[in-house]
Amino acid sequence: MGSIHTRRDKLVLDFKYKGQRCREQTKLDDTPANRKRLKGILERVEAEVLLGTFDYATYFPNSKKVDAIRQLDLKREAALTDCPTITAFYAVWWNENEVRWRKSYKKTMQQRFDTHIFPKFGHRVLSSITRPELLEFRAELCRLGGKRGTMANVTVNKIMQAFKNVLDEGAVRFGYTSPYVGIKSLKKERFDVSPFTVEEVKLILDIVREDFQPYYTVRFFTGMRTNEIDGLQWKYVDFKDRKIIVREGLVLGEMTKLKTDGSAREIDMTSLVYEALKEQFERTGKMRYVFCSPEGYPLNHNNVTKRVWKPLLRLLDIEYRRPYETRHTAATLWLASGEAPEYIARQMGHTTTEMLFRVYSRYVPNLTRQDGSAFEKLINTQMTLDKNN
Repeated sequence: MGSIHTRRDKLVLDFKYKGQRCREQTKLDDTPANRKRLKGILERVEAEVLLGTFDYATYFPNSKKVDAIRQLDLKREAALTDCPTITAFYAVWWNENEVRWRKSYKKTMQQRFDTHIFPKFGHRVLSSITRPELLEFRAELCRLGGKRGTMANVTVNKIMQAFKNVLDEGAVRFGYTSPYVGIKSLKKERFDVSPFTVEEVKLILDIVREDFQPYYTVRFFTGMRTNEIDGLQWKYVDFKDRKIIVREGLVLGEMTKLKTDGSAREIDMTSLVYEALKEQFERTGKMRYVFCSPEGYPLNHNNVTKRVWKPLLRLLDIEYRRPYETRHTAATLWLASGEAPEYIARQMGHTTTEMLFRVYSRYVPNLTRQDGSAFEKLINTQMTLDKNN
């Protein structure tokens, strides 16, 4: 942000342009009226700088900075003659960064460029991309059809962020100003979870196929993520201490380390989970994976959803929810039972309790059928004891 200050009792405009600090002395005295006037000029300057339409000589024709800016532009133009296309530079950028990416992330990143970015910008020189073009591209993405008729803001942001990474890196190497400067991410839509009720959980576990009953029992009462339970191995099941040790996940058929350090945890087994895993041990105890095919291959969550989960909910006439809602169900049941939020966060693999209070807490009154009466009862009881003493 630019500013207005004084030098020798006269007002000075202070702002940044093309990475340089620019200070332009005026002949205006430091008065409220003059400050208001200069503020309007400063706002126009910064807006034009942001849009890439600012001409230094138009605003400050007698400034010594005009020649310096012109020379800087000439140097940058000379450097940009060797600037590669988006596709060519992407190959370099990919080669330098893929070593730190997981297999699933590589696939997602490649899809973003192949499906959305390359068709529109692949042939373009890095330095030729403009801010208006990026804004228009983002608007086009928003209008693309999806399950809800338009692409979700969070998906659009991820595609744009991938493009930004390439453009910003190119700007550093080839000396142009990244056109992404000043473009903010779209606001994320509110995410509402839809956990199952205790009655629905009971119905599901009573009716589900016998060979999948342990699987869904563990899902509902541990809050494990899909990749965590599908990649669960017997070496991580501790029957002695009644704990499930979460250390790896199954992503695109490949065992990988967990995304964050907080996800690595030990989940306490309830009696239901303990008995379910004991039952499952009779089926697959000699194999690597806890839940797997008869041949020992880990479950494919898409097949399980299509062949078991969806038909089951239709049969029970229960509103469809993603299998991931079993995790949200575990969170709300823990909260409703009165477990400490810090304990629940650890069981879920969160480093703080922030998500519990932001996402799940509104379900607690529905599950416990409390309306503040518990707090009133505590206060009244304590006050009565104080009076009697």
